[in-house]
Amino acid sequence: MAARSRTRVLILLAAAITAAVVLIQNLPRPEPAPEELFPTGEMRIAVDASNPPFAVATADDLFGLEIDLGEALADHFGLPARFVNMSFDGLYDSLKADQADLVIAMLTIDPLRTGDVLYTRHYFDAGLVLVSPLERPIQSMRELAGHRLAYEFGSNADTLARRWLRRIHPFETAPYELPSYALDAVRFGHADAALVDAVSARLHLREHQWQAALHYVTNNWYPIAVPIDEVARWQALNRALQILDDNGTLDRIITKWL
Repeated sequence: MAARSRTRVLILLAAAITAAVVLIQNLPRPEPAPEELFPTGEMRIAVDASNPPFAVATADDLFGLEIDLGEALADHFGLPARFVNMSFDGLYDSLKADQADLVIAMLTIDPLRTGDVLYTRHYFDAGLVLVSPLERPIQSMRELAGHRLAYEFGSNADTLARRWLRRIHPFETAPYELPSYALDAVRFGHADAALVDAVSARLHLREHQWQAALHYVTNNWYPIAVPIDEVARWQALNRALQILDDNGTLDRIITKWL
């Protein structure tokens, strides 16, 4: 009987210890100080300033969506931002060589790089969108049956349109040389919808001050990359991006440039 009681006590004690460990692990932990996350005292950001409107270089300045994002992140941590401009081929190497703390450069998640870097949540989705008139919105590929779809010939939109032609009732296809031409076809009433990437769509709507319905049909997320062993930095950047998203800063930056 005594042995059974001792066993029961040990089981209850083990359960209590396990519950305490779980509770401790789930307690909110203070974020490391900025100087721990960025030991040089500044946020070194690798960029490829050859991709307007995301990053552009002039003789003595850098500007663009990703430059503003980098500045906003640095402000969040109370640090100065230092941008390291390089070609795309050198971006990941800049992390290995400790030339940069993070990369913001229209990256997409590369499965071959996941052994070397951590990718944050995305700050922009450059996926394919359906653009249609506000008064006659087409919100999904399934709604295209019986309509006319414009897109860039030979693009990802072309591939997706052909795939959907085998899934739903026929729709008319209208391939064009450029995404802007496909968008003009909708704007001038020659097509019911255009299937283009989100960047082309937003720039075209901005340029022509055109109000149109825009609905995503695929995703192409742009995250930030950090070295794989900098988990605390990765977590802090994810939290910072969420804060910038929640308080409207991220949307204001995107709207400024796109």
